[in-house]
Amino acid sequence: MKAIEIVEPGGPDVLKPTNRPDPVAGDGQVLIRVKAAGVNRPDVVQRLGLYPPPPGASDIPGLEVAGVVEGVGAGVAAFEVGDKVCALVPGGGYAELCVAPQETCLTLPDGLSFVEAAALPETYFTVWSNLFDRAHLSEGETLLVHGGSSGIGSTAIQLAKAFGARVLTTVGSDEKVNFCQSLGADLVINYRDQDFEAVVGDYTKNKGVNVVLDMVGGDYIAKNISCLAPEGRHVSIAFLKGPKVEFNMMPVMLKRLVLTGSTLRPRDNAFKGAIAQALEQKVWPLLSTKTVKPVIDTIFALDQANEAHRLMESSNHMGKIMLEI
Repeated sequence: MKAIEIVEPGGPDVLKPTNRPDPVAGDGQVLIRVKAAGVNRPDVVQRLGLYPPPPGASDIPGLEVAGVVEGVGAGVAAFEVGDKVCALVPGGGYAELCVAPQETCLTLPDGLSFVEAAALPETYFTVWSNLFDRAHLSEGETLLVHGGSSGIGSTAIQLAKAFGARVLTTVGSDEKVNFCQSLGADLVINYRDQDFEAVVGDYTKNKGVNVVLDMVGGDYIAKNISCLAPEGRHVSIAFLKGPKVEFNMMPVMLKRLVLTGSTLRPRDNAFKGAIAQALEQKVWPLLSTKTVKPVIDTIFALDQANEAHRLMESSNHMGKIMLEI
């Protein structure tokens, strides 16, 4: 099969087309003829040599795919050859064939193309797990999510709104302000022009927000804590400005805050399967009715994976960056 491999840690040009043996579905696995794959920030970190795949996973980058089932391993009952699926995978997505655990495979939502469906797993699994399972975002609460124009951000805005929350978000340009407003965000803050901590305080009349979903880290952590209401929950899922921070714990104690975070890739199939079941029951119907939707910025061919990574690193995209095979 044709695939994209990381020949050595480095910049986008270390992503090279190669030929690899066709994978075979093992016990509990589904073999997918890939039609599209998503490009995500963890792929970039893996390319830099800072995020190795978990034991047993393919070294080929790519954490989400959509395509047609070409084979099933022993013990697979929910899927059969010919089914159209999308899947969260621990690696191997940048290829013509990919194996996925049956637990993390989902039937394509009605009306979605392969490219649209491949844009779902990484962001929807991540947002659901962190916003709803971990932070317990509820109807009537207020969410602050940073990077609203990213794949994670655009998903968080839509899902939070669909389940009755108010959404505040930060972005870096007026174009991205308009983009996030079109997705339903109640307040969009251009952090280049405004101090989000002050704006959030004014908007909430100093009551604060209930949940912060943070991908930035660094000096944002202390500002996020300032923005949180009593009993607020702060969820870290990435650290674009670094994981090591210094902040005052007194507001955490006085406001009884919860500081938490998670990574998805190393979690076991049972954990990811529970998220898949929740998505199928609660979110897939919203996709079928277009209440929420995958947002695609740019589609590249598989052998243009290096260009896709350049766009990802530029942060000029709005929504998902995809590879089509």
